[in-house]
Amino acid sequence: MTNAPKAGLTHIDARGEARMVDVSDKPATERLAVAEGCVVMSKDTLDLVVSGQAKKGDVLGTARIAGIMAAKRTSELIPLCHPLALSKVTVDIEPDAALPGCRVTATVKVTGPTGVEMEALTAVSVACLTIYDMIKAVERGARIDAIRLIEKQGGKSGHYKSGQD
Repeated sequence: MTNAPKAGLTHIDARGEARMVDVSDKPATERLAVAEGCVVMSKDTLDLVVSGQAKKGDVLGTARIAGIMAAKRTSELIPLCHPLALSKVTVDIEPDAALPGCRVTATVKVTGPTGVEMEALTAVSVACLTIYDMIKAVERGARIDAIRLIEKQGGKSGHYKSGQD
């Protein structure tokens, strides 16, 4: 094993060991990240979700709150993430008959020395998992799919928008 740093991997030190990135010299700037994902299910299950007739209650409202809570706790879940004082977290869930299923989008904002991509991705992931948890009694075959970063703004690396790379 070589002691050379891994090219481009900021969480790996010169010895190849995991580390938390030192952001103490980075300026606090406004940063934003948007992530998305979906839960694919049958039309009948989607109808239960939309009508509010799921046995466990308000699927979309519960998933929205779970996603927001998860964004705030990302540093407790992802070992090398910095704890951040988030200034905005929104989780939008749209039923989509074409899937059929639900599309989940999270937008996270902070003014700080590091980005919020992981917070947005965590919010989407947990919101999708919550939807699955609340519908699994009627459809264990539902699928969580296509979780990805859509956009990030701020920081040294600048603006990223999916489809523009």
